[in-house]
Amino acid sequence: MRWFGWILAGFGILLLLFATVLIGNRDEEGESVPVEEWAQDVCGAIGVWRGETEAITESLRVSTQTNNGTEAGAPTAEGKLGGAQIALERSIQSAETLVLSIKRAGVPDTEGGEEAGEQISDWANSALDDLEQAENALDEEGGSLEEDLQNVVKAAALLAATLDSGREVVATVATDDPFKAAIAASSTCRELREESA
Repeated sequence: MRWFGWILAGFGILLLLFATVLIGNRDEEGESVPVEEWAQDVCGAIGVWRGETEAITESLRVSTQTNNGTEAGAPTAEGKLGGAQIALERSIQSAETLVLSIKRAGVPDTEGGEEAGEQISDWANSALDDLEQAENALDEEGGSLEEDLQNVVKAAALLAATLDSGREVVATVATDDPFKAAIAASSTCRELREESA
């Protein structure tokens, strides 16, 4: 399972690089910004987060579907648990970067901008909280191995649900008149919609 950790570490480095490129050194937290700039930055941050989370989810899904070590090279139950813990750690780091990137994107300078910003920010914080709770459940001592593996499966389902909720929150914001044009014109929002389709 060591290779799994190295792969996830590589994704984490790429995530930080992409987030830095997308938002640069700007920190517009609490500042009013053009709605087009806000849409571009927020969709870019969500897109980068989505890419890493999909990779982590797929790795976690594959590890939970393999047998319990009866075939040569197949991970043991303990190996699956360790892989899930690494995956959740990476997911939490990714979500922390997402939360920070959304904060740094500022507040869109249009009617309903503050509410839209809060809606996106609340979703990102909620995703982070859920992932931290899932990690805590795996880290708790005293549970049986069977219970731990059930928590691994729940963690994989949680990651998949978080991906869906990210798509939904952007789609909801995009239905409001002030944001329709900005989101439609944003290249990162278009890419996010295409990836979610």
